Amino acid sequence: MGMSGWSVAVLAAASSLWLASGVSRERPILTAGGTQSIEILEARVASHPEDANALRELAQDYLEARAPGLAYNLIQQAPAAVRSDPRVTHVYARTLLDQGRAEEALAAEHRVLDACADGSCETWLIASATRRADILHELVQLGVEDAQAHPEA
Repeated sequence: MGMSGWSVAVLAAASSLWLASGVSRERPILTAGGTQSIEILEARVASHPEDANALRELAQDYLEARAPGLAYNLIQQAPAAVRSDPRVTHVYARTLLDQGRAEEALAAEHRVLDACADGSCETWLIASATRRADILHELVQLGVEDAQAHPEA
């Protein structure tokens, strides 16, 4: 085999390795299972950005799809009135916790409890926020920021 034969053989081998490596394939951000409900909620939030229930449901779906960054950005970009809704703030606390930001999540849960102090919130929200605030308080006291980073510890 001459020099050009080796060049062709090396080029063919390199090309087949590149094709087999899967470099050109992209992974979807969200899994295919929940994207239909997410698409419907995204359209609802886009057309009614002041709808706190729709935003909370969409952020919750993002969290269930293991995309806390999407939930975080969604809540951060919402109007101030929506961000201050205790139900949205409660979901926001979970996004912070899922991102390993326990201290900020604890502060968010305290904001939920402060907003619900007058009894205007539903009992499930008060109970959930109280329970999560207690857990977050313990995590912060122990110095654990991201409970998922070293679950064996």
